[in-house]
This record gives sequence, structure tokens and C-alpha cells, in this order.
Amino acid sequence: MHSVPYQLDGKRIMVTGATSGIGEVTAKLLRSSGAQVLAVGQNQNKLERLYSDHGCETLRLDVADGAAVQELLAVSYELDGLVNCSGISILESCLELNAESFDRVMAVNARGAALVSRYVAQHMIAEGRQGSIVNVSSQAALVALEDHLAYCASKAALDAITRAMCLELGPLGIRVNSVNPTVTLTPMAEQAWSDPAKSAPVLQAIPLRRFARPEEVAWPVMFLLSAAASMISGVCLPVDGGYTCH
Repeated sequence: MHSVPYQLDGKRIMVTGATSGIGEVTAKLLRSSGAQVLAVGQNQNKLERLYSDHGCETLRLDVADGAAVQELLAVSYELDGLVNCSGISILESCLELNAESFDRVMAVNARGAALVSRYVAQHMIAEGRQGSIVNVSSQAALVALEDHLAYCASKAALDAITRAMCLELGPLGIRVNSVNPTVTLTPMAEQAWSDPAKSAPVLQAIPLRRFARPEEVAWPVMFLLSAAASMISGVCLPVDGGYTCH
């Protein structure tokens, strides 16, 4: 019986969106597991705390800024893995869709992940490194959510990016997967879903009858980064308590 290689000690992982929500929890848990983390985000105060309190390396970057991505990721950070967790949501009905907000959501959630992955993968290949890319998608890629047209479209695009990268990068030893969480109780989400009238119908549609905690999304991300998932690539994994089963 082989031991399960669920170890990330010494692995160098970049986490985008690391200054809030799922990305922040993922960065902290990766550090506690022994990984070296390059935390990427825009909140300078949060980046400084990730450095001082958790020992993360940091990089201030807006992933929607293609020129900045190209400039800052032109150099190698000698990475073994990448977590694309940067994301935004602008809620509008399809009858009130705004071109600028649609483009902004797509630029962060889909294009940003694709461009960051491009440069990270190029360096990994040039250095002969095999590794893993995990995209933090959403249940919104799998089912329709009211007033979430741009968000649903961006996350469906991210899942398509996952599959395309899996196909192209697999022969080069790089695995690519997505996780697709349900409502996850980050501090912002706890406030947004605090009204029982709003949360009750969604909770009723989740067989486990609860929302996810951030660490319950970070743990599958860590699994997909690890050698324990060495034969898993191209998967879009719902982390949704069963929401998308019906």
C-alpha cells in the first residue's frame, strides 16, 4: 500500500486574489502545509499582513491589466503551481446588461486567469517543471443564476479555459483543473446572505442545507495541487453540497 502523497512541503505556489475570501484562506492554508506562497492581489495592506504574519511572498497586480501581467510575469518565480482565484461579480439582469461591467467581469474572471496561466506555464515549461494549475470557478458556470449573466458567462468561460489548457499543457506535464463552489461564507458573503428571506431558497436547493466555508473550497484546491491528484486533469469539480445535482 502506497502512502498518499498529499504533501505540498517546499512547493512554490502562486495564488491570485490572495487578499480576500477564498484566495486569502487558500494562501494561508498552503503556508501552514509547508508550501512557499506568492500571494498576488491589489490590497497593499493585506499583502503586507500576508508577508508579516504568514511568510508569503507578495506581488501587487491587477490581473485584468494585460500589460501589467505581461510586465510583472515576464520574469520567472520558479513556480510549481498556480491558483487563479481573482474574481469579481457585478449583478445585473439580462435586460439591464451594461457593456462596461460585462467586459470588466470577463477581464478579471476569464481573461486574467488565462493570461496569468500563460506566463506561469511558459516559465514552468522552460524550466522543465511539472505542476498544477487550479482555477477557482463557480457553480454559476454549471447552472443559471438570476441577475448573474456576466458572472455566469465568465465562469463558464473559465471552465472552458480549464479544458483547453488541460489539452495543450497535459503533454508537457502540467495538470489543469477547476473547482466550482457554491455560496462561500467569506466575510462579504456572510453579510450579503444574512437575510433569511434571501438565503432560505438557496439553502433549500442545496442537499446539505448549508453554504460552504472558505476552507472547504481551499482543501479541494490543495488536493488538486498535490501529487495525490496526479492523474486528475481537465476536471470541473463542484464544491456545492450537491446544488448542481438537480
